[in-house]
Amino acid sequence: MDPTERRRRTMLIAAITGGLILLILVGVGVYGLIRGPHTTEPGSAAPTDSPAATHPADRSPAGPEPVVATSGPEEFAVAVAKALFTWDTASGYGPADYAQMLADVSADEEADAAASDVRSYLPSQEAWAQLRTHQTRQWLSIDTIEVPVVWEDAMAQAAPGQIPDGTIAYTVTGTRHRTGYWGTDPVTTTHEVAFTVFLTCTLERDPAPPSADSVTETCALLRLSQLDNPLR
Repeated sequence: MDPTERRRRTMLIAAITGGLILLILVGVGVYGLIRGPHTTEPGSAAPTDSPAATHPADRSPAGPEPVVATSGPEEFAVAVAKALFTWDTASGYGPADYAQMLADVSADEEADAAASDVRSYLPSQEAWAQLRTHQTRQWLSIDTIEVPVVWEDAMAQAAPGQIPDGTIAYTVTGTRHRTGYWGTDPVTTTHEVAFTVFLTCTLERDPAPPSADSVTETCALLRLSQLDNPLR
């Protein structure tokens, strides 16, 4: 074969191979953006607990929703957990808007620390911008919520007044779901998560008639554990 022709064929093969590798890397990068940084293995099956799992295009964009602080400690922990993981980049809101819903129910004495904890669960502005190009949305399905044994031991061993009345911890386990698009193709991923919510609740009597005898339990967020590093 003519040397010149051999060089041309070699260059052509190299160019085609390089193009294929680039396409693979782009595909993996896009899938990784939708999957998120904490996923070790992408879920092979679409979640079945939400209509968006099988028909993501039918789901309306979900904006931030207020967290109810007067529903009891366990219910409040559930509301906090869902608020942490429920967002939609197609809603027109940003991560700060979703974080504000939790800031509104954070205890004053831990407001700054709680805000930092919440930010660690949400995408950064840069990541949000990338996720928005894929119309990524996320939500959480909860499997278990319980007071961890370590916390029960700490409460039993604490000196009087060491842990303020009404303080409690709940460890949540569940599945984080994400949907998005790669081009026009829908992509769905799942990832198991676990974390601990620390909160405090107080009983408040309504002084105004006709409900002067009614008592309301109001809860506030104190702190969050690191994601996937909960109390057990």
